Amino acid sequence: MASLTSPNVLDEKPKSRRPKDTKFKQQRLPAWQPILTAGTVLPAFFAIGVSFIPLGVVLLLTSDHVKEVTADYTNCQNENNQTCLKVIADDTLASCTCKISINLTEPFKQPVYLYYGLTNFYQNHRRYVRSRDDKQLKGDEFSPNKLAEECEPFRWTNTSGQVGYAPCGAIANSLFNDSYKLEYNHNKNLTEIHLIKTGIAWKSDKNVKFSNPSPAFQKSPYYVHPPYWQKSVWQLDNVSVDDNGYHNEDLIVWMRTAALPTFKKLHRRINHTGIFKENLPAGMYTITIDYNYPVHSFGGTKRIVLTTMSWLGGKNPFLGIAYLVVGCICILLGIVLTVIHFKCGKRSQDMSVTGRTTY
Repeated sequence: MASLTSPNVLDEKPKSRRPKDTKFKQQRLPAWQPILTAGTVLPAFFAIGVSFIPLGVVLLLTSDHVKEVTADYTNCQNENNQTCLKVIADDTLASCTCKISINLTEPFKQPVYLYYGLTNFYQNHRRYVRSRDDKQLKGDEFSPNKLAEECEPFRWTNTSGQVGYAPCGAIANSLFNDSYKLEYNHNKNLTEIHLIKTGIAWKSDKNVKFSNPSPAFQKSPYYVHPPYWQKSVWQLDNVSVDDNGYHNEDLIVWMRTAALPTFKKLHRRINHTGIFKENLPAGMYTITIDYNYPVHSFGGTKRIVLTTMSWLGGKNPFLGIAYLVVGCICILLGIVLTVIHFKCGKRSQDMSVTGRTTY
């Protein structure tokens, strides 16, 4: 042990707490503080207004060119004049089929898309949004006891954790399962319009976030379908293998949760062949609905939407209106502030005189 009088101990200097002499640590970096004057603020207001108003007009006209027709079928009735909403409410396993009509007052130029919509369904609830297992949806193969805790209470069939749900979680368990058949009523003759179930999900979702495990793992007895489902995830599509399991695009679209309680999701694309090659002609259309999804429990409604598209997307006038409102407000503020500046603002000569006096 070194003594206190040893040269090494005496020569040690205490460490300085002073920051290093750099521009950053000594706070000598160059800074710029804008001085808001009439000469800088007023042109900015007018520039924003002049640029936002034409852009808002373009966005609004683009949205107006999108054709859209909506039909609410919450209380549609079956052949026995029974409301399907009540039939499903009395027996969740019961099936109900009803028909509604949609009138197109003008042709819908292709491509045309079919959406379903829900109201009062809060997919943005914090626990609901987290109720999923992304590793399971990506095709990772593991035992049920390793499912994410966020999937509760739709994680296991019991507390033992020996048999789990595939896919687990509240989002998958509440999968929308109504189906539609679209027919064109031309001279009292019904012509079926074929619907395409692929190409409705984001490519990034289908190629990156969702993958199927091995065929052997799909037959595992340790996984069963969610309690509200009537068939396994591997039986969602009996026609196309590529659109089955976790790769099913209806499932992928539903798993991308909506931000607002009133929303619509893409369901099918119209197959434009035959007489529908160029457009959907004006006239009456009949939609046969397999009514399976219950909305009475959360007081919601269901609707179906036929719409065209533009380079901006679907029909949404809000963005164009927002640009117009902001542009008009900026122009109005610019005019008001200009008047105030010329009437109440000090002239440069007065300011120079005042500056010499106060100095």
